[in-house]
Formats: sequence, C-alpha cells, structure tokens
Amino acid sequence: MARGRAKLAISQGVSVWVLEALDGFGDAEVHAHHAIQISLCLSGALALVGAGKTVRASGIAVAADFPHRLEAQGLMAFIFVEPESRVGRALRQGLLGQDSMRAFDTTAMETHLERLRATFVAGLDVETLLDAAREAVNVLAPGAPALLPDPRIQKIIDYANAHLDEPLSLAEASAGVHLSPSRLRHLFVEQTGLAFKTYMLWLRLVRAVQVYSEGQSLTEAAHAAGFSDSAHFSRVFRRTFGTPATHLTRL
Repeated sequence: MARGRAKLAISQGVSVWVLEALDGFGDAEVHAHHAIQISLCLSGALALVGAGKTVRASGIAVAADFPHRLEAQGLMAFIFVEPESRVGRALRQGLLGQDSMRAFDTTAMETHLERLRATFVAGLDVETLLDAAREAVNVLAPGAPALLPDPRIQKIIDYANAHLDEPLSLAEASAGVHLSPSRLRHLFVEQTGLAFKTYMLWLRLVRAVQVYSEGQSLTEAAHAAGFSDSAHFSRVFRRTFGTPATHLTRL
C-alpha cells in the first residue's frame, strides 16, 4: 500500500479508520481480521477481492475472519465491528446473511458519510468520528436486536479486555467461569469463531492499535497490549490488516 494519512478512532465494539492514499491501496496483502468490516468509499474508487470474487461498490461489508484484499484509491472509511456485539450479530444476520462479502447501497447514510469526509479538512476528533461510525452502522443494523454471546464467554472477553497486559491461559479462564478447559475450548469457538488463544491475540492487537493511534511508538503500543516486542506487534498487524503499521501517518 502506498503511504497515506490516517485517522483512527478505536473503542470496544466499534472502531473507524479514515484513510487517504491518492496513489492507491492496490498492493495491500490478503489478510483477515476478527471483525466485520464496513468499507465505505468517500471519494475515488473501492474494490475488495476475496475467494476469487471482486466486488466494486461505494459500500461493501466483509464478514469476520474472511480473507480479502483491498484495491482502492482516494478517501476511504473502514468501520470495524466486533462480531460478538449486539450490532455485530445483527449485521451478520441481516446485512451479510450467508455471504462473506456483500455490496450495499450507501444512500441512506449520506449524512454520516459527509461527516467522515470532513475528517482531514475539519480535523474531527476521535469521539466525533466514533459517533459518525456508530450512526452509519445503525443505518445498516437498525435496532440491533440480536442477543449477546453466552454470558460466560462475555465475562471472559470483558476480563481479558481489562487485563491485556497480563497473560490469561485457557485453564485460568475456564476456572473463572466454572467450565472444564475442553468445554470452554469448544464453547469459545462456537461463540466467537476463533480459538481462545487466537481471540486473545486479536484483543491485544486492537489495544495496541489504539495506543499506537494515540501517538505512542510501536514499542510502547506493543508493551501496553502485552506483545513481547514491537516486531511481534508489527508482524501481527501486517498479517491482520494487509499493510505495515508504519505506512500510516497518524493525525
């Protein structure tokens, strides 16, 4: 991906990245992340490639953990939604259905897209960006009636989010919710789509990206999220998002 500028606003459940690269994002690598991705073309052109299929549209939804690659040029917004949240489950059931990648009409969210387009011109702050992202997602999943995950899994996720700088083993997590490690292993995959260890890595990555987006160094971001070093964080970032973290100029 050509170097571009980026504004990242990250919170638990929903995050938004506004990226601008006039030379394009065409060399992004195939990647997958444990979040539903709502891709929005604010100006220029957008296409996503996955499983031998290319989708070109102003709005494209991608299922969590689906390998894909970006081909785009101009100003883009990417909203990442945790699939275990109420909104995430509503998007999976309503917008995506059985599809792993689907185009959608962005007409109904034009007001929210205008707010996102103003990111670099008006210097929008993090909370304003998050509000615009949440409102855009609500257009796609009105009411978000879907249920949350099994409360035992939600308890583990909440605890892990609050203690990302500390190791959490499957045995410790299972004891905390009064399940055997083997039962928790199966339940965790059933509820989240990921193995326990892989999901913990995803949570640490989200935290590290948040710290990095706030202006800290790669090393500081890595340590804050429990990575062994900045090189480990950088490798996971590239494998997950298809581009090096250092290619993004943070604003």
